[in-house]
Amino acid sequence: MSGPAHQPTAPPPTDVRPAAPGAGPWAEAAAAFMANRGAFIAFLVFVVMALAALLAPWVAPHDPIHQYRLQMLLPPAWMDGGQARFPLGTDELGRDLLSRLLHGGRVSLGIGLASVLLSLLPGVLLGLLAAFHQRWLSPAVMRVMDVMLALPGLLLAICVITVLGPGLLNTVIAIAIGSLPEYVRLTRAAALAELGKDYVTATRVAGASTTRLMFSAVLPNCLAPLIVQASLGFSSAILEAAGLGFLGLGVQAPTPEWGTMLSSARDYIVRAPWVVTLPGLAILASVLSVNLIGDGLRDALDPRLKRVS
Repeated sequence: MSGPAHQPTAPPPTDVRPAAPGAGPWAEAAAAFMANRGAFIAFLVFVVMALAALLAPWVAPHDPIHQYRLQMLLPPAWMDGGQARFPLGTDELGRDLLSRLLHGGRVSLGIGLASVLLSLLPGVLLGLLAAFHQRWLSPAVMRVMDVMLALPGLLLAICVITVLGPGLLNTVIAIAIGSLPEYVRLTRAAALAELGKDYVTATRVAGASTTRLMFSAVLPNCLAPLIVQASLGFSSAILEAAGLGFLGLGVQAPTPEWGTMLSSARDYIVRAPWVVTLPGLAILASVLSVNLIGDGLRDALDPRLKRVS
């Protein structure tokens, strides 16, 4: 008698990719981020914009503040009346728009980066201190943050600019102050969630100091939400800088900045729409790409949002 017929085993599913041996959580997060097509494309777009802004002094065809008085409001080169030497046309003072967009990117993206760092670092420190000293320091810090959150970020930035005066450095300070409560509250909440875990208790029993416990044990496990918040705060800072520049409270002329360019060109929206459209598209592209990057980082770093792909 012959035995029972051999039953073929089903092949393993092809849509599950085993993790590489020895891959750490950050390597897995990087792989998950790159698997998100929208976030990865947005990251490439942002890298191109950042490199173009960084290399603006070398790739810009003209001085961004030089005025060609005989070529005012020239359309882009592909439109009737355009000139090849001004690929994106000129503004109301005869300045090359491509050069101003590239140099304006240095200012706008620089404001975003500087304001995020200026709010992230003290925000993390205050949040950790509030989490580790819940009896006396936490109530005081959180009440101050609640008062700051009672005002919208842009309105708070306008109040700070009113006191300090307009300018590049004051714009960075104003935006950073408005963003500070978000990082303080997020860091405190993440740290409080970690304080009750076994590894924190074991580290404390081993004799670790409070400083070491904060920065060596707790903070590394709070980085994921902070990275996501910093990426989203970067796009908010670009928008707030553009809003302050549009109101005339941010970076002052003749320094090129996307919001300031919009403000100076609003009277020519019908006569020369490219003068308004191009800075607006630059703001849109940068903010949209950073928001998509933030969404991709959130999906990659939060284990509750990871999906099998």
